[in-house]
Amino acid sequence: MIKLSSYRKEKLEELIKRLVADLLLKEIKDSRIGFISISRVEISKDYSSANVFFSVLGSEKNIKDSFFGLESAKGFIRKKIGKSLKLRYIPDLKFVYDDSVAEGVNLVNLIDKVNAPKADSPDE
Repeated sequence: MIKLSSYRKEKLEELIKRLVADLLLKEIKDSRIGFISISRVEISKDYSSANVFFSVLGSEKNIKDSFFGLESAKGFIRKKIGKSLKLRYIPDLKFVYDDSVAEGVNLVNLIDKVNAPKADSPDE
């Protein structure tokens, strides 16, 4: 049995994720924000704060620049969330770098390296 509050929380997390991603794509024009994707959103039990997990493909500098760009756009994003979702209380946003995408890319590269045929092999 699914609790109603759990369902509402999950739905709100997904809505905020989509809205933030859409804002980054269409409305936020900060040059510091690079190729970024929003991986997930986690809202606290009391709906007062939300962790917005993002991933960036690139160097440490790209990650830091994107983080600072997101932080500077935080007020604008909160305002748009409040207008779009018509919430009484808009959660405070905290942007968190999610390195799972980078770890996945590294894992795929390691698997490809292991599976690659060896040039020294006498069988070929």
